[in-house]
Amino acid sequence: MKNIITIVSLLLIAGAMSCKKDKNFSKNHLNFSTDSLLFDTVFTTVGSTTKRFKIYNKNNFKLNIDEVELMGGVSSPFRINLDGLPGDEFTNIEIPGNDSLFCFVEVTLDVNAQTYPVVISDSVRFLTNGVNQYLHLDVWGQDAYFHAPDPGSFFTLVGDHIEPWSNDKPHVLYGLVAVDKNQTLTIPAGTRVYGHKNSQLRIYEGNLNILGELGNEVVFQGDRLESFYDDVAGQWGGIYLDSSKNVTIDYLIVKNAQVALTIDANSSNPTRVTIKNSIFDNSAFYNLSAIRGPVINAENCFFGDAGLLSAYLYAGGEYNFKHCNFVNYYAGSRSTPAFAMTNWEVIANTTYTYSVRNSRFDNCIFYGNASTEFIVDTLEAIEIDFVVNASLIKREEIYEYENYSASVIWNELPNFISTFSNDFHLTESSPCINAGDPIYSNLSDIEGKTRDIPDIGLYEY
Repeated sequence: MKNIITIVSLLLIAGAMSCKKDKNFSKNHLNFSTDSLLFDTVFTTVGSTTKRFKIYNKNNFKLNIDEVELMGGVSSPFRINLDGLPGDEFTNIEIPGNDSLFCFVEVTLDVNAQTYPVVISDSVRFLTNGVNQYLHLDVWGQDAYFHAPDPGSFFTLVGDHIEPWSNDKPHVLYGLVAVDKNQTLTIPAGTRVYGHKNSQLRIYEGNLNILGELGNEVVFQGDRLESFYDDVAGQWGGIYLDSSKNVTIDYLIVKNAQVALTIDANSSNPTRVTIKNSIFDNSAFYNLSAIRGPVINAENCFFGDAGLLSAYLYAGGEYNFKHCNFVNYYAGSRSTPAFAMTNWEVIANTTYTYSVRNSRFDNCIFYGNASTEFIVDTLEAIEIDFVVNASLIKREEIYEYENYSASVIWNELPNFISTFSNDFHLTESSPCINAGDPIYSNLSDIEGKTRDIPDIGLYEY
């Protein structure tokens, strides 16, 4: 009899505990920080950034989520991580009262052989107290031409002739993508090239033709297309001309690189580069790095924000810059000028000098948010032949040498429309208007506007 009473008592206690547990769980449902996640255009095989949403229990009692399911399962391009646990199915997830959980989402797409972007969708299902709730996942997917290294080696474009790159869909660079000796790579107008982290296009003793057009430029940038990365410098390596032979660049835009354009002559047969109507901006180090004697002819070019210098002409060369802006308003700390030129370098405690030959800087602007944005540092033991003419220069100590013509404007405000929004067109009060030298001018600015009495700088007022 005593045993029967004991068993009955235990059953009553268990029943009471069970009833108490039910009362401690809310019968309500979940709330979410958003009802959908949209991933901007993601290249096939290139993973996305990680996005997240929060799952809220806005009740005083804890809430049990019976099931969480990624509807596409293991075949879904999306991946979820619920409060630190990866997977595509979860059961009996508890959220304390007035608390929340994080769910993290990533996506990687397979090659779809589509020229144009496609939308791929999935959803995450939450079952709570008999009610299903869904959070929608969408991604814009874009196929591309992928240039990647063979396993264990650098990727090299080989053969006697390289076909021009097609512009029907983007090109994505992985690692070092190289053009070898005596080869020529042609990139037609409208081509968009995206560099993966630390990738680089290197032209080694070969030739490069970039043939952009006004309104149909060739664009190089990082391969992260989410809006967060729009202004993040250093996302990819840049374009490197390594003892290249002949390079022609027109209407090119390069942004968010480590070094946008490196021209390393390093040869007794100097690299010859012609650059027109091009923009190099928001690099982690330099927008232009010219090393050991290249021959550069540039007009209507913009060398903008950079963590160190907008343009660094290092260890000699032959330069002709016309109607170019060297303007640096980099958001981070910077103790270097927008523009610097030297004719020397130090290697293993030995100083080597190189000539600066037959060089001119006409109708250019050297400006930014530092106190000095223009430095020429030369040793006189070797030829130094350059002229700065009809240009606006920001510099604490004015250079009073014969290299600088009387038409140089020192330390006046250029009066751009807005440095905050990167609009470097001139306002009507700019001292650059009609102050250019017509003898060393060209027919039109980067936007095709005719130069009559030329202005100083990239844009004609």
